[in-house]
Amino acid sequence: MRKMSVLELLFALLMVCLLAGMAGVAFLVWNLVRRADGQAHDVAELKLRLEAGGQAQGSQAAELRERLSQTQSVVEGLRSALSARQPVEDEARASLRRLESVIAGSSTRGAAGENILEEALRHLPPEMLQRNVWVGGKVVELALRLPGGKLLPMDSKWVSSGALEQLADPGLDAPRRAQLTAQVEREVERRVREVSQYIDPGTTSPFALAVIPDAAYDVCRGAIVGAHKRHVMVVGYAMALPYLLTLYQLHLQFARTVDMEKLQSALIDVERHLDTLESVLENKLQRAVTMLQNAYGEGKQVSARIRASAQSVQMTENTSTDASPLAGEVARSASGGTEMSTGSSQLSLVESVQ
Repeated sequence: MRKMSVLELLFALLMVCLLAGMAGVAFLVWNLVRRADGQAHDVAELKLRLEAGGQAQGSQAAELRERLSQTQSVVEGLRSALSARQPVEDEARASLRRLESVIAGSSTRGAAGENILEEALRHLPPEMLQRNVWVGGKVVELALRLPGGKLLPMDSKWVSSGALEQLADPGLDAPRRAQLTAQVEREVERRVREVSQYIDPGTTSPFALAVIPDAAYDVCRGAIVGAHKRHVMVVGYAMALPYLLTLYQLHLQFARTVDMEKLQSALIDVERHLDTLESVLENKLQRAVTMLQNAYGEGKQVSARIRASAQSVQMTENTSTDASPLAGEVARSASGGTEMSTGSSQLSLVESVQ
């Protein structure tokens, strides 16, 4: 076998290096292709996820859009309902204003106030109320019959409806509120002076009753105190019935007339019964107490005697116990004399015990 030349060896080595390089390149290409396939798969999966997320967002957006449209339709319905109701409320408000003007702003407001008061007192028995009573040359539309025959004049006064309407506004400033309150109090004071003319000591009670709207009653505290000085009680429509019932009950309880003859006979009966009770205490109870005291004293004496006898018996027994050794010695020394001394000592002991 001939030997290879240097060129052939170099060529063979070059071929081997070339094949190794081609194998390395092929491995790198295969690795890159595999990575590219994995990335493509990941990209496809991500694309699918993005498409699914886009569809879900689209469905949610459509649902939200539908709900918004429904809400908008509901709001439109409410707006239309409020728009349709606004004329009705305006008409009702206007009707209420006209009614208030009829009650409080016309010449018939006194009669309307009396009707309101009668409606508040309609639960009372008819015989407790009296209408159109002449007192001091003036006519009282309503009066309450009190026990004893006198009357309690009552009058309803509708005051300052415009001022009360403005005071009902919660956004009213403090200076304007104070001004309106003073106006209402002046109106109430003027009405109180009118009601005080219905007081007649001969036919009526010493005071009268003025009934005003509850809104006026809440703001005119000073006028109420001033009315008391004129012997006029001021109450609201809501308090009229309980106030009258309480007043009637108090008058029925404390304002009764007293029959002096019946009172004198009752006092005589009381005195006679007291005498009978004293005699019973002196004759029967005192005698029983005396007997009990005597029995108590005798019992104490008997118990003292029994205690003394028991103590003497105990002392005698102790003495006999101490003298027993000495008695034995005497018995041994003198037999005859011992028997007689022992017998005599026993006899003396028995006598002392008895």
